[in-house]
Amino acid sequence: MKPDSRIYVAGHRGLVGSAIMRRLASPSSLAGEGRGEGGYNHILTRAHSELDLTDQRAVNEFFEKEKPEYVFVAAAKVGGIYANNTYRADFIYQNLMIESNLIQASYRHGVKKLLFLGSSCIYPKLAPQPMKEEHLLTGLLEPTNEPYAIAKIAGIKMCGAYNRQYGTNFMSAMPTNLYGPGDNYDLKNSHVLPALIRKMHEAKVQGAKEVVVWGSGAPKREFLYSDDLADASVFLMERYNASDVGEFVNIGAGKEITIREAAELIAEVVGFPGKLVFDLSQPDGMPRKLLDSSRLQALGWRAKTGFREGLAMAYTDYLKNFPTAT
Repeated sequence: MKPDSRIYVAGHRGLVGSAIMRRLASPSSLAGEGRGEGGYNHILTRAHSELDLTDQRAVNEFFEKEKPEYVFVAAAKVGGIYANNTYRADFIYQNLMIESNLIQASYRHGVKKLLFLGSSCIYPKLAPQPMKEEHLLTGLLEPTNEPYAIAKIAGIKMCGAYNRQYGTNFMSAMPTNLYGPGDNYDLKNSHVLPALIRKMHEAKVQGAKEVVVWGSGAPKREFLYSDDLADASVFLMERYNASDVGEFVNIGAGKEITIREAAELIAEVVGFPGKLVFDLSQPDGMPRKLLDSSRLQALGWRAKTGFREGLAMAYTDYLKNFPTAT
């Protein structure tokens, strides 16, 4: 990519897309140390009110008019366990339509390179740990997010099929659990970290003595700060092609922590002094989700943001931008 390349970020207002926007716009002082270059000045965006990505005709008209050369597919319908398990039809339909329309339009209109971003939930529920790229489709998926996972697997396979049949340069990357600025703090539909940040902040403000955490607290998770994912995404798009990364590449932080430990750390960062109560009637999801990111590390990239540091920045962002924060 060149500074004046026409770059389209689909989903630019979301957690991932907004981080990619920040990374593309800001030149990196660490470009020679496994960081993305940045400093791009022709970034294309459209809000959902302007462009419905589930509408194939509208997507094609956008590509015909704007002629993007590079595409980041960061648009998706996302959520935590409750949302995934409740809105199962919405999750599979909308994600299949979004990725299909963007990938097909990118092929049809001659996009030079595309990066499709998925999720670590594509792996089997009982996959060996840490999860390697070759573990895909070797077992049954976690039932609570199966529709979303199937949609993301379809996106990986679609990129590979287009590369093989049409000679396109469409890469796929699967990030681990994400958090950071611009996250969704809705208590029903958000992921675990933003939900706990909000719960504990509100409990602190209200003087509550306890906060309820879904599940047993025993599952282990790997968390990646969203700006680290953005940097890895730009790094891949600048320096590599689909043939270099294989079918897809994992993007992780390389460390895991139990939900209980994460909740305790959030309580410390937020300053909530009360008790944590674990609700065993709620689902745990996969017992472990640790990615093997050695393939990406071999290409020259590693995550830089420590978990406590990232949580502190996420909490600062919550206080600044979330309407109910007081």
